[in-house]
Amino acid sequence: MTHDLSKNANRFIIFTVFFNARAYYPVLAILFLDLGLTLDQFVLLNLIWAATIFTFEVPSGALADTLGRRRLLIAASTLMIIEMLCLLLAPRDGGALLFAICVINRICSGLSEACASGADEALAYDSLHEEGRSSAWDKLLANAMRWRSIGYVIAMILGGLLYDPHTINGLLPAHWNLSANVIHRLPVALVLCQACVCLFFTLRMIEPIHSAAGSSMKHAFELTLSTARWVLLHPKTLVVILIGVAIDSIVRNFATINSSYYRLIELPEWTYGFLGAALGALGIFVPGIAKKLNQHFSMLANLGFVSVAALIGLACLIPAKPIISIIPVMFLMTTMGFLSFTLSRVLHQEADSARRATVLSVKGLLFNLGYGLFSFAFSLLLAHFPDQPEGNALRNALIWQVPYFAILLVGLFIWAKFHLQRKK
Repeated sequence: MTHDLSKNANRFIIFTVFFNARAYYPVLAILFLDLGLTLDQFVLLNLIWAATIFTFEVPSGALADTLGRRRLLIAASTLMIIEMLCLLLAPRDGGALLFAICVINRICSGLSEACASGADEALAYDSLHEEGRSSAWDKLLANAMRWRSIGYVIAMILGGLLYDPHTINGLLPAHWNLSANVIHRLPVALVLCQACVCLFFTLRMIEPIHSAAGSSMKHAFELTLSTARWVLLHPKTLVVILIGVAIDSIVRNFATINSSYYRLIELPEWTYGFLGAALGALGIFVPGIAKKLNQHFSMLANLGFVSVAALIGLACLIPAKPIISIIPVMFLMTTMGFLSFTLSRVLHQEADSARRATVLSVKGLLFNLGYGLFSFAFSLLLAHFPDQPEGNALRNALIWQVPYFAILLVGLFIWAKFHLQRKK
């Protein structure tokens, strides 16, 4: 029986937009802080999130390659629904109970990310015709990233507006006014609806046939070990992943606390969503630029472009000037799209179909390990510096991360150049 895989591409785009463009992102840090957690607790929750992904990332990829990518995407959507319900039901200023529910939220979020990571792209990639698959993937990936950016524009605007009690109550009749506690849950309620959309479309995906499909759990375990070994021994994949980890860990850590930085530079809360939307709008143009640069320059050169851009962005964050410092924030965030395109392009070209999702999961595991370790180090930095005057701890932590990043990148690029030459 022949299965029609042609609709998987559009279903993949819809899934990746609704799964990733979440309306609470512009207020992520202050959402947890306004529930009654401290910034240190929030960073610790991110470490728990990263540890969960680290534990389940590669096993989920192997399961996707053996038991089916569609099944893992259905599980990811279901966990996303549970994740949002936790935040909707979490008691404000609930002490230990609040923290426990937030831990469950982070674990479900990590499991959801682990299930989706690699499985979505692997299913979409293997659904393309074998002839001209590489160029077709470049086109589909760029298209997916553009739609994801458009999704971010809409989600960020809605998320910022829905979180602001003044805006919402200003639109409602006086006798319908809602409390801040209720209004702060509205972006979460919207993401719960997005999770339901993800579940609807993953249930309609068709599983493409590949060589490892239907294999046993023993094969999944063996595939995990052999793929991890392949990634570490394959020069291009090792280089692109390690340099990618270095860039992603520090930029993604800032992305999770950016609403705290917005408060530091004295931006009103209602602007957070519009800033996220502006970032999404900029992201629409990134895939086209990344595609051209990747077609004309080497992998290492493109990683160099991203690294220099990220370093400049991080350095320009340090002055934390009111309002104007939003410029380096936006510049820094756009580097993530460029990095994501470059990584995906290289890994899909190098990996074969039987281990594709597992390779992407190994990448995800290493990325989240790096993110978790950096988040932990950053939380120690925050705890080390006094937070008086307000924002002092964050200012000092931003200063210290720049020389660390510069030294790490120089070392990695020197190693990468010699490693690739030696393996040739």
